[in-house]
Amino acid sequence: MSPPVVPATLQLTTIPAAAVLQGVRVSGPVTRDQLVASTGLSAATVNRQVHALAASGLIVERPDLCDPGAIGRPKNPLTLDRDSLCVAGIHVGARRSVLAIADLGGRTLYSHAVATPAGPTRTAVEALCTQLKELADRFSGRRLLWGGAAIGGTVDVETGVVDHPVLGWRGAEVGPVLARTLGVPVSVCEHVEAMAAAELLLTHTRVDGGSGLFIYARETAGAALTIDGRVHVPARGAGTIAHLPVNAPVIAGGYARLQQVIGRGAARTASELRGIPITASPIVDERARVLGESVALLRDVINPDSIVVAGEAFAAHPDGLAPVQAAFNSATAVSWPLEIAPSRFGVRVQESAAVVVALSVLYADPVAAVV
Repeated sequence: MSPPVVPATLQLTTIPAAAVLQGVRVSGPVTRDQLVASTGLSAATVNRQVHALAASGLIVERPDLCDPGAIGRPKNPLTLDRDSLCVAGIHVGARRSVLAIADLGGRTLYSHAVATPAGPTRTAVEALCTQLKELADRFSGRRLLWGGAAIGGTVDVETGVVDHPVLGWRGAEVGPVLARTLGVPVSVCEHVEAMAAAELLLTHTRVDGGSGLFIYARETAGAALTIDGRVHVPARGAGTIAHLPVNAPVIAGGYARLQQVIGRGAARTASELRGIPITASPIVDERARVLGESVALLRDVINPDSIVVAGEAFAAHPDGLAPVQAAFNSATAVSWPLEIAPSRFGVRVQESAAVVVALSVLYADPVAAVV
């Protein structure tokens, strides 16, 4: 029987084992006393969780890190086991896919991009899964705990089956094939939701609570909403912002949809039609304005506490996010100011999505996940 497909857990959880693992991951090396202070758990509860996490091989005691000048009985610091374990993840893109191997802390050990295979769906899915397996096999000295896939389209998180119109995939058994190929449990998640989860789970969160809007724009566009440390995952799949109406006379000849403006192909077509470089001001300025106005429209509807953006379309202007922010400021109807923040993963945002899907269940319920 193949290992299971398990829905990704795209949120910060408060169960004791997860809280202690989070404390060790974020602050390690850390002592039990420090974990009691940071988690708010009792000393007895922290000790129980430490024993359970150590027995599962997720954390280790490091007596070599004890302070030699400390007074009293030495208190062995705790760290993640970053040397014995790993996860494998893949971000499936419209043109290229990113394969990644990461340690338990989310640090990438190795990653590289490959062309997303064309041809029959089953063959393409099996080819990508096989390539990820071959990459994981290079780390045979580590125990592979979990696999993950971040992908666009409509994802059934319970089964790992995906419909991806851009790739022409329908009923693609991404999860089952990946689990069978890797030989470990796997999770499959919509890719923009995964990118939003990486901002929550793989770094220190920007805010302790509230709501956040994450927007991605490259060849495709998508958005995800976070609420109090949790990515909102709609029961019927992620929505779309690709159809938002925009006015782009230079790139699209007038009114169009966001999807028709943001991609490199759209800029290249406008460059050829206008006889100007793809990096010329009329093109990059218009794209920045369109993005800023689109973000403002979403902000006005949702009114989040924070906005994070990622993707090549946002990074393409030579002045960075400044023109996007200016257009946003001019277009928003909400009076209080809000600064658009770039993803902390930059060009590695696809890689972070792949890694977080592979780690999310482990972070949410670590002891149960490795049983």
